[in-house]
Amino acid sequence: MIAPDARVLVCLINNPRDLEIARWDHWYRIPVKHAPSEYLADYLAFYLTEKFGDEKWAIHEYAEVRGHELVRRIDLFPDEPDHPRANELYYKMQLGPLQRLPRPIPSLRWRRITFIQTTGDRLMHALEIGELTAHSDRFVKLMEDKDVDDVD
Repeated sequence: MIAPDARVLVCLINNPRDLEIARWDHWYRIPVKHAPSEYLADYLAFYLTEKFGDEKWAIHEYAEVRGHELVRRIDLFPDEPDHPRANELYYKMQLGPLQRLPRPIPSLRWRRITFIQTTGDRLMHALEIGELTAHSDRFVKLMEDKDVDDVD
């Protein structure tokens, strides 16, 4: 169980490969240029997009952060040397096992979310994504100028 005051970062997952990496390889990447500034997370929770069928537009799982390191994308995916962001920097977040929430946290209205900074208490008690921020926009980093599919 997450401590009520634990720092939780809700992260967007927009393709099944990234969820499989988090689930089986126990890491998740965050582009440095899009990362929330001055925020260390004790846990990551994952907001799934349309590509996830019945689980889309909701948070179903979270994981404890066990460490992190700064790496280039090519170090994470050496089989993609020609990727346009191959040399960009990412935080590689080392994770514990993914845990299912007691109940999913859906988004009841359309949002372009990349990250939400919240607490363990809010994550465990929220009935809707909007409740994670306690009605304070300063905790939400919205992606204003890019498609969510562009963040990887």
